[in-house]
Amino acid sequence: MKIFYLIAGIALFLKMLIIPNSILELNFSIVETIVKETGVTNSISGILFRNRLYDTIFEVIVFTIATLGIQYLFSDEIPSKKVYQFNDEPSIVLARLGSTITALVAIELAIRGHLSPGGGFAAGVAGGTAIGLIVITSSTELMQNIYQRYNVSKWEKITVIIFIFLASITLFGLELPQGDLGSLVSGGMIPILNILVALKVALGSWAIILLFIRYRGLL
Repeated sequence: MKIFYLIAGIALFLKMLIIPNSILELNFSIVETIVKETGVTNSISGILFRNRLYDTIFEVIVFTIATLGIQYLFSDEIPSKKVYQFNDEPSIVLARLGSTITALVAIELAIRGHLSPGGGFAAGVAGGTAIGLIVITSSTELMQNIYQRYNVSKWEKITVIIFIFLASITLFGLELPQGDLGSLVSGGMIPILNILVALKVALGSWAIILLFIRYRGLL
């Protein structure tokens, strides 16, 4: 049996070397078509928020369910008595400097994600990283109070609802004007969806970070 597998593997290898792949010749560029249809120069954002918007909606929902799942798992646990954080001054300064830079990158990725590499998910991850760096260098009680005072949990849910609503009407064919290709105000609904996803991922990451610090004592 091993000899049979070996012969089959050699035959498949020779097939890939000898027989050329049949490539369908296209008279148009797929990337150019996507850019033209979506009105954004970043074709990846065009695919995520138009060509496969249905999948993107459920990706946002899955992230929301994951956040709720973590809250549910920790609901009956006792908070950790000891929290491991940065205590030395150089580490705190470097972490907060990195947080500032990462926050600026997150804003850039969210606002200009439809024009250059970036987008809502990348911006949300950068925003969550910025929040994480602040949390592990600040008082846990202070960060928890800020989270509750500004109703971050409610804003996260509102962001999800607005995203699903705008994405749904886009799927039904109701879109904003595309604007001038390459300008900041272009792409119709795509820049708005980018920003909403960035907010959702960043705020959800904030909730998850606080939960892990509160119940596990560390990230």
